[in-house]
Amino acid sequence: MSDTLQTITLGGGCFWCLDAVFVRVRGVEDVESGYSNGQTVQPSYEQVCTGTTGHNEVVKLVFDPAQISLREILEIFFVIHDPTTLNRQGHDSGTQYRSGIYFSTPEQETIAQDLVRELNQSGVYSQAIVTEVLPLTNYWPAESYHQDFFKKNPGQGYCVAVAAPKVAKFRKTFARLVRD
Repeated sequence: MSDTLQTITLGGGCFWCLDAVFVRVRGVEDVESGYSNGQTVQPSYEQVCTGTTGHNEVVKLVFDPAQISLREILEIFFVIHDPTTLNRQGHDSGTQYRSGIYFSTPEQETIAQDLVRELNQSGVYSQAIVTEVLPLTNYWPAESYHQDFFKKNPGQGYCVAVAAPKVAKFRKTFARLVRD
């Protein structure tokens, strides 16, 4: 493990799905579900669900850049959610489900903006990417029952129908990055 761990925060729909994938990524040292980039101080899940706090459901990733690059993390992120739908992922709709990359350094912003531009130019998606790339603000960790939700509740309906297929897609598409 390197001495210089980095942090990036991502929103791509329900945080249960992102957590379920990123805990399996080699080089990701910690995954914490939370809320970011809204106005309310220390929001609760119930408040965020109203859509009035401005917060996004996110995962804060601590990763070792000696094992995985930010670009690789973002490539996974763009495969496991639809970055072209505004304020929606599947049946989840509202600003709390928006696609977002929340950076903590100027270098992270550059990498994210460059990848969004490349993907838009490549034609991989039939519509333009609507992922916001912004500095991380007003982050607050989600309640304890949201942490490692998929691991604790693999048979729960949402986990079976939505999270499990994303995990399978990650394993298939990024086999080289799956944690042993």
